[in-house]
Amino acid sequence: MTNSIELKQQQIETTMRLAPVIPVVVIDDARHAVPMARVLVAGGTPAIEVTLRTAAALEAIRAIAAEVEGAMIGVGTVLSARDLKAAQQAGARFAVSPGVSPYLLDAADDSELPLLPGAATASEVMALLERGYRHLKFFPAVPAGGHKLLGAWASPLPQVRFCPTGGISLASAPDFLALSNVICVGGSWLTPASLLATSDWPAIELLAREAAGLHRLA
Repeated sequence: MTNSIELKQQQIETTMRLAPVIPVVVIDDARHAVPMARVLVAGGTPAIEVTLRTAAALEAIRAIAAEVEGAMIGVGTVLSARDLKAAQQAGARFAVSPGVSPYLLDAADDSELPLLPGAATASEVMALLERGYRHLKFFPAVPAGGHKLLGAWASPLPQVRFCPTGGISLASAPDFLALSNVICVGGSWLTPASLLATSDWPAIELLAREAAGLHRLA
């Protein structure tokens, strides 16, 4: 292994604790990446997940990594060893997957990039615990059972901490952040397509400031 799983899990925890919300970004125009990231950092949400859902994603990650001071840039929707390698080469500091497979976990063991893997069931959480993962993404958070399901896991799985993502809003985020096993949430509401398309950076910074001001228990 290039880095031990424990060291990389510590790095993931540090990233999760940077702010109550990690912005989850779908970016269609790489030219928007740097100004967007700058206002997210200025608003208090420096850990940024750019998802590999568009052709512009890797270029956007490269630009943010090179030009935005204070940004902790990550890559989302990582599905394969190829995705991990491309993300690391682009300058990403962490990776996020919607779920896991044995092949992806093997690739993560051999990669320097810390992985925040996704889980939606207690069985998936247990399987990831066996591989040394204590910090997980809960996805898709709202459709999979929401804060009530996560709260129910706190007693039988007390060693695990989560970043729930999927269907969460500014209004519903406090329900998750009030749980003892939630460190942060992932949210796409900070960078809506309409604001990115119009380059409304002040509005995005305001959304970031609102998110950064949320209280968390964990």
